[in-house]
Amino acid sequence: MTRHTIEAGGRPRTYTVVGPRDGADARALYLIFHGSRQTGAKHRAFTGGAFDAPAERGSAVVVYPDGHKGNWNDARRSSAFPARLENVDDVAFTRALIGELTVSHRIDPGRVFAVGYSNGGQMVMRLAHEAPELIAGAAVIAATMPAPEDFLLAGAPPVPMPVLLVHGTKDPIIRYEGGRPSWWVRTVFKVGGQSLSMPRTAAYFAARNGITAEPVSTTLPHRPGSTGRTTVERTEHRQEGRPPVVLYTVHGGGHTIPGPAKGPAVIGRTNQDVSTADLVAGFFEDVRKRPEPVRNRAADSAGPTPRTS
Repeated sequence: MTRHTIEAGGRPRTYTVVGPRDGADARALYLIFHGSRQTGAKHRAFTGGAFDAPAERGSAVVVYPDGHKGNWNDARRSSAFPARLENVDDVAFTRALIGELTVSHRIDPGRVFAVGYSNGGQMVMRLAHEAPELIAGAAVIAATMPAPEDFLLAGAPPVPMPVLLVHGTKDPIIRYEGGRPSWWVRTVFKVGGQSLSMPRTAAYFAARNGITAEPVSTTLPHRPGSTGRTTVERTEHRQEGRPPVVLYTVHGGGHTIPGPAKGPAVIGRTNQDVSTADLVAGFFEDVRKRPEPVRNRAADSAGPTPRTS
C-alpha cells in the first residue's frame, strides 16, 4: 500500500494504491470513492479492507482517492459542502488517476470500475453521466439518483454500462424510499433536494441500458450464525445483449456496507450475510466474461458532457 500525490484540476490531490507496480499487465482497476467526512484511508478502515481482495489476488489494482475536505463534487444541485462551493474538478482527478495508473501499474484502461459509498456513490453516478468513457461499470452503495430537477447532468445522453446497487431499507441518512433528506441530514452533510427511491434508481439505470424485461427478485439465504435481523433481496434487471443492473436491497439495513466490518450502530444495522466487496468483484468479473454489448460511443467521441457548476 502506497500513498501518492497528483496534480489535477489545478490542485494537488492524494490517493492510496493497493497493489504492486510490478504486477501482471492489463490488471483491472477499482476506484473506491469514500463517503462524506471520510478519507480514502478512513473508508478502507470502515470496510475492514474488504475491497483490497482483488489486489491481494493479483488480478487488480485498488485505489482509494481522497475527496476535497471530506467530500466529492457530485452532481446534486443542492450540495453545499466545500468541494461543490469551490467547484473542485473531481472528474479531472479521476481522469488523471486512470492515466497515471495506466502507466505506473499497467492497468487496463478498458477495465476500470468505480465503486462509491454515499457521497462517493453520488460521485460514481456523476462519472456514469459526465464521463462514461472512463469506466466500464459502476457500483453505488447507500446512494440514490437525484430527481431530474435536482440533478445537474439530467440531460446527459445515455451510455449503457453495468450497474450494481446496494441499499438498506432503514438507512437513516439516504432514505431507501427517496424524497427530501431530513433536516438534520441537510444540516450536518450540507445536501438537499429530492431523490428517487432505490427501486426507481435501479429502474432508471435499466432504462438507460435499454432493458425492457421485468426484473426478477430472489431472497438470499442467511449465512450460518447470522442474527437474521436483516435480510438481502437481489433484484436483477437483465436482458440479452444489454448490460445488467442488479439491486441488493438490505431489508432492515442502515447506511452501511454489508460485509465483515460492522458500521457504527448510529447509522443502522450492517448485514453480514453477504460481502459487498465480493458482490462487486463477482459482478464485474461476470460482466467481463460475457460478450460485450454494443455501447453508444457517439457521445464519447464528442467528448464528455460539459461540467455544470
